Amino acid sequence: MTFSQFSIEKAVSDELFAKKIQLKIDQKTKPQGSLGALERLALRIALAQGSEHPKLTHPHILIFAADHGITQEGVSAYPKEVTAQMVLNFTHGNAAINVFSRQNGLALRVIDAGVDADFSGIDAITSAKIGFGTKNFLYEDAMTEHEMQQAIQHGSRIIAEIHEEGSNVVGFGEMGIGNTTSAAAIMHLITQKPLEYCVGAGTGLLALQIQQKRAVIAQAIANARERHRTDHFSPSEIVRIVGGFEIAMMCGAMLEAASHRMMLLIDGFIASSALLLAAAEFPQIVQYCVFAHESDENGHATMLRYLGGEPLLRLGMRLGEGTGAALAYPLVQAAVNFLNEMATFDSANVSTQVLP
Repeated sequence: MTFSQFSIEKAVSDELFAKKIQLKIDQKTKPQGSLGALERLALRIALAQGSEHPKLTHPHILIFAADHGITQEGVSAYPKEVTAQMVLNFTHGNAAINVFSRQNGLALRVIDAGVDADFSGIDAITSAKIGFGTKNFLYEDAMTEHEMQQAIQHGSRIIAEIHEEGSNVVGFGEMGIGNTTSAAAIMHLITQKPLEYCVGAGTGLLALQIQQKRAVIAQAIANARERHRTDHFSPSEIVRIVGGFEIAMMCGAMLEAASHRMMLLIDGFIASSALLLAAAEFPQIVQYCVFAHESDENGHATMLRYLGGEPLLRLGMRLGEGTGAALAYPLVQAAVNFLNEMATFDSANVSTQVLP
């Protein structure tokens, strides 16, 4: 399965319908525009669902987890074993994403996309393992064409399952030591921004370590261009060459979700890198996206500007796991609820007269 096999409609672009929703928003008992970003969010969700009365049902957070061969180059402050340890922590209900998901009534699903560990017999982990981590993309492509297609297909299948169960809103999280390196390489190749704008501290690297990380990515891309004898790669080639199994799987999941007109809650730097790939193939996918927060990871603000995304939160977070999506969900609910439940000036007998 490849990117091109998806079909994503544009959100409702009918000007009359958009004006009708905007009028509905403006007629609520408040000064026009006084709910700020919530008003823009309500309009976006109504257009995405093509409904004057949008609704959110069975919200999910999906955590896609995988290991990365590039960690062999010292690009992370933590050893790769932390990926498996954190996955088990998720299943025990003890991580930040568990706390925030419980708090906000979000179903949480942990997916083994390619962790270098055996989770056989652990029912709390959805097995979609492509392999025990990607290859070291400094020297070879991170994954094969077949592995990439498998990852996209698994992501698509998981979304189809939760959509069949009645979900129409899904948040995207991840876990994978080394995955900020993949995300930075993806950002550089998609946006053409210099690497100094794309590479950050990740799990907490110091300045010299960040320089080393940047140098590794630069050399890896140079090696890939020489290996493939081209300076230009398609989105699917980029994820195959420098991506991770969890990032490829998120791409498939995002594309499938948008094909069902679901709302996509985009978390931070890693999830946004998957969206960069999906949007490079299907720009209309962004119409179904809610950008949960602006991560403190270097490059995320630039990513958001490139995608035209307006983050709901700026909390200085860079944890991943889908935590930003989980924390932003009550605001998404608030946008839908005020549109559906708030009184109008007429229904509340409130005057609209403005004093001179």
